[in-house]
Amino acid sequence: MKYLFLLFIVLLFSCGKKEDVLLPKSNVSIVKNVEDLSPIYIFFKTKGKDTIAELNRKNSIISTNWIFNIDKRLPLKMVIPEVMKLQEKKRAEKAHKNEKAENYYSYADSVGKNLAFLPFTKVYYKMEIANNRSQLYFKKNGLIQYSGRKIYDFPKNNLKPFLDSLVINPKAEIKFSYDKNMTYGDYIQCKILVKTIIDKKIPLVFINEEEEFVF
Repeated sequence: MKYLFLLFIVLLFSCGKKEDVLLPKSNVSIVKNVEDLSPIYIFFKTKGKDTIAELNRKNSIISTNWIFNIDKRLPLKMVIPEVMKLQEKKRAEKAHKNEKAENYYSYADSVGKNLAFLPFTKVYYKMEIANNRSQLYFKKNGLIQYSGRKIYDFPKNNLKPFLDSLVINPKAEIKFSYDKNMTYGDYIQCKILVKTIIDKKIPLVFINEEEEFVF
């Protein structure tokens, strides 16, 4: 709780005016502590009827771990292009590059009552349809569409039994895709779902986690 309070104070005064970020929530912590960090904020703003993603990264240092504090209300199609630009900047840095520095999404663990973090350093995003025979497409309505020999939808809560029952060519791979119109908050919940399944050491050698498609 102390960490959450400190985060709020940083958000409140970071720009010399009152600003805050509504973080996504989950009931599990993937990573609980990150040291040597720089905060990056993407705020939810409105201008008339338009939604705006406002980036503030003035306190980011290339050689540190970057913590992305992103408002859960923003649509994914507005968030990911900003994330991609920052990823490219960090990857292209030569003079002050730190190979151990990671990128994390922050969220609130509603059970542990702490700030938690989700690593995504190795993920390469593409704002396009995946050119792959087998893919899992997380839809805005909470369903997952599997495209393989057949195409069908199932509830995301059934992801683990679906993967357990899946028979696939060992040389093939499944790629993850996400609906560009889903909220960032829903995206983080989907990511955490996938991560918890993989961390339980289910043999998902055919899963490609390093490429994500948003369309």
